[in-house]
Amino acid sequence: MNRLRLQSLSCWYLSGPTASGKTKVGIALARRLGAEIISLDSMAIYRDMDIGTAKPTDEELGGVPIHLINIVDPSEEYSLARYIAAAHEKITEIHNRGRRAIFIGGTPLYLQGMLRGIFEEGMLRGIFEGPPANKEFRAELERKMQGRKPEFLHKTLKKVDPISAKRLHPNDIRRLVRALEVYELTGRPISEFQKQFENGVPAEDCNVYVLQWPRDVLYARIDKRVDTMMYDGFLDEVKRLTERKLPISQTARQALGYRELLDYLDGKLKFAQAVDLIKQNTRNFAKRQETWFRSLAECRFIPGDAPKFELDFEETDDENEQPLLPDVDDE
Repeated sequence: MNRLRLQSLSCWYLSGPTASGKTKVGIALARRLGAEIISLDSMAIYRDMDIGTAKPTDEELGGVPIHLINIVDPSEEYSLARYIAAAHEKITEIHNRGRRAIFIGGTPLYLQGMLRGIFEEGMLRGIFEGPPANKEFRAELERKMQGRKPEFLHKTLKKVDPISAKRLHPNDIRRLVRALEVYELTGRPISEFQKQFENGVPAEDCNVYVLQWPRDVLYARIDKRVDTMMYDGFLDEVKRLTERKLPISQTARQALGYRELLDYLDGKLKFAQAVDLIKQNTRNFAKRQETWFRSLAECRFIPGDAPKFELDFEETDDENEQPLLPDVDDE
């Protein structure tokens, strides 16, 4: 197994659907482990997007260090590949300080990327280095594309890598080009490389925990959380983003709550409609999160109301028998 993947699997992870209580439980667990937190949230990376992303306050953290929040401007696009690279840098720094690293957040794509690696822009991160982009090949493809629709790339890929062609949308030009490039440079389909990180390790061989609630309870928590965010000034936060000189990136605009309130400010929705839509879309997202977590063999599911963890350092038997937090509020 590659060194970077081993490094990822040496860390702790606490995830779960939105509003499941990850932040409070995770901070308590970090204290018990003597760990530093690395955010596992694709939207907490953005500065000035605080209420809608439920970033922990300094008071909540109580001195526990946290990394990979507030690292880019909302005008910037941010990719999974950039996150994986930044996360591994932080893991190394934390381990060099003689401390543990614990990832806390609810972005399943980031979780899967850390545990298994990704194939992105020529790099199967965490597994092995792939071929770099080839300017000559891409120029030749561009020449062949003149006067043709994107379906041409999809049909070409289908001949050499039907598995990838089935997975990719005919209009996903960037990934279609990359898949054809990998085949041209290696003689092997990109799907063959990707199989090497599709399978996870058994849950008992790593520390990946997911908070779980009954569906009706989780949905009630989500509704309450949205109401709290609105009371705390979520709309004003979104207004400030629209007043900036630089436009909000497409990535940042997709954050739950922000896109609905932006539609309200653009006159596309009434305020009450926007709030109801935030709740509905958040519930739908939570359902998708749960489906994704269940697809990862590494995950161990624990009750959100009384989470217990198998800690790999010495404690008394009495402590091991007790839940980490007997009473957990919203994130």
